[in-house]
Amino acid sequence: MIGPLDEYPIHQAPLPMNRPASSDRNFYDRCYFNAMDTSDDAGAERMMLITGLGYYPNLGVKDAYLLLRRGTTQTAVHLSDAIDQNRLDQRVGKYALEVVEPLQKIRLVLEETEGMAMDLTWDGSCDVVQEMPHLMLASDTRPTLDAQRFAQLGSWSGTLSVDGVETTIDPETWMGSRDRSWGIRPVGEAEPAGRPQDPPMEGFYWLYVPLRFETFSIVIIVQEQANGFRTLNDVTRVWKDGRVEQLGWPRIDITYAPGTRMPTHATLSCTAPDGSPVVVEVEPRTHVVLHLGGGYGGDPQWTHGQWKGDNFSERVSYDLTDPALAGMIPFGVIDHCARATCDGEVGHGLFEHGTFGRHDPSGFIDWSNDRR
Repeated sequence: MIGPLDEYPIHQAPLPMNRPASSDRNFYDRCYFNAMDTSDDAGAERMMLITGLGYYPNLGVKDAYLLLRRGTTQTAVHLSDAIDQNRLDQRVGKYALEVVEPLQKIRLVLEETEGMAMDLTWDGSCDVVQEMPHLMLASDTRPTLDAQRFAQLGSWSGTLSVDGVETTIDPETWMGSRDRSWGIRPVGEAEPAGRPQDPPMEGFYWLYVPLRFETFSIVIIVQEQANGFRTLNDVTRVWKDGRVEQLGWPRIDITYAPGTRMPTHATLSCTAPDGSPVVVEVEPRTHVVLHLGGGYGGDPQWTHGQWKGDNFSERVSYDLTDPALAGMIPFGVIDHCARATCDGEVGHGLFEHGTFGRHDPSGFIDWSNDRR
């Protein structure tokens, strides 16, 4: 059980570093990155990339994935393997993550795997944001999510190759956000259900919006119950000079395409510490459906932490115009590449949103798309 990390004075419990203090099977330690082309001339062929790597010590599994949206197609590469003891070498098959400079510069490499490859370097544009701890309980007693996370905005440089066609990733136009989280959340194979939740969940609302502007970055997190009761509210602005501000209790106004839950515009009204308004206008653009190849939210083919066998890899494509997939898309969180304005500045970043079932503030009355 002893590994290289045990050489360092970083222990938090009387255990080897490779063994988590919690014996919960759902313990995880995972990172997430998005990369998006923010150029105004990208149009319908705008590319957006989601990728990440995770360790699941109590399941004996590590895995990684890459999910690329081009036009109406999402293409995924999935990699999985047995966990190892050297956490200083973050690697799953031909996928590797190198911490070049902690909390600032990260390099991601995917050697050619079924026609896809990348060599990308992340450079943070501001300090990382430590988000509020995130806790969700089932039937008011059992934690289904109990996690800590930090986030950051930044730029990308390097190359991305698909079937022999190489794209240069220019940091002038390619940016994104990243996070690292660890704790408890559902991973791996589904567990026995146990007693049904009482009362049953009527709805779920989630909004996560990290944006980068010229002089500052903003990270907005809102989670609400069906009646609009807010269970998570975390809004932080980080200035380039290092100042950090909390921006209060944002009022959320999202416009959806008629008859759908697909956002077309959002106004996020926040408040500066001096009481002045901080209004963020957001225009979602290209999006990636996280539960089609990304492993989030009940993905039927790829779930984080699921045992796939030694040295597993595959490539899967998803046609987002396929009627067989259309019915699945609204029932998961969707990551949008977004353009935004705030205090006279133009910015870009992630608009991650999902609302399922009833949500009174949005007007959704049930699990359909019907609204009041």
